[in-house]
Amino acid sequence: MIKVECQAQLVVRDAEGREASLTDVVPLLALVAEEGSIAQAAQRKGLSYRHAWGLLREVEERLGGALIAKARGRGSVLSELGEAVLRSQRLCGERLQGNLQALASEVASDLNRWLVPHALDLRIHASHGYAVASLVTALVAQQLPVEIKYRDSVDAITALARGECDLAGFHLPRGDFRAACADAYRGWLDPQRHVFIHLTRRKQGLFVGRGNPKQIAGLADLARGDIRFVNRQPGSGTRMLIDLLLTRIGVDPERVNGYASSELTHSAIAAFVASGMADVGFGVEPAAHHFGLDFMPMADEDYYFACDRAQLEREPLAAVLALLRGAAFRQNVAHLEGYDPADCGKVVALDAGWAGLEPAL
Repeated sequence: MIKVECQAQLVVRDAEGREASLTDVVPLLALVAEEGSIAQAAQRKGLSYRHAWGLLREVEERLGGALIAKARGRGSVLSELGEAVLRSQRLCGERLQGNLQALASEVASDLNRWLVPHALDLRIHASHGYAVASLVTALVAQQLPVEIKYRDSVDAITALARGECDLAGFHLPRGDFRAACADAYRGWLDPQRHVFIHLTRRKQGLFVGRGNPKQIAGLADLARGDIRFVNRQPGSGTRMLIDLLLTRIGVDPERVNGYASSELTHSAIAAFVASGMADVGFGVEPAAHHFGLDFMPMADEDYYFACDRAQLEREPLAAVLALLRGAAFRQNVAHLEGYDPADCGKVVALDAGWAGLEPAL
């Protein structure tokens, strides 16, 4: 079975049409920032000093500015332009990560059908999440063909109802808003036909810059005129949750600057805040920590996979259940900030899942 990767890169073009890719120079810039030396950065990258300088100069010529500056007592440091280039490439990759993973999976799945025509793909349509990504990585490591499409929660559930996927990943808040969120999915699932598989409990909350420079105390501050918010797309479970949270405290979403914005993944939300393009976002805790942001927890929730009951003891779902219940996968999920895999792999009846109860079938 072959694997396919799809990566995003930025290409700069000067007024004369000459191009230079940032793919090679961005890791070099990151090492210069870490080492304080172009020579040491080049050595760690496995490049000669001359070649490293050539990469830097080529991009500098296209951009029309210096990427490296000298600082007394610190050696080489990134200029403001160099730091901006580093942020830009990182932002590009993180904002597109979910879509690129989905595209790579679709391409790999199509090619593997020709190479291994009798392989049975596991089709996952799921709301973006770090435990989902860990599951896909573990399945690939075990040579199990998997097709992942990151979609909003409603789309994932409706795809399962139409027979377009084997697992539909979505999440429900614990507590007051569970029933309201469950109503968005309930009509698409049949208690006699479908069940839930518990993946993880996790926390959602506000992403703010390190040290909370805007002094955001809670959700009510999203209505402040000096705050720029970045939102998830309509139909996502996270968007439903933030709608309900704001309504409960009397904040009109129309008053929130940036509420109409739409990003597809938690990573994209965190990248927006980390880049300074927004002051606050809402999502899961690992995304905040990955980008060096502060996290303010607002809600606990359960992440489930909905599936066909009759398929649980058949492949590929039987292999998925075995993996979810294994110690190695649970340990991987436990390392994610704010994630709790205690019930990972537990099969839950629909009525119990809607109500937040966890009796195993």
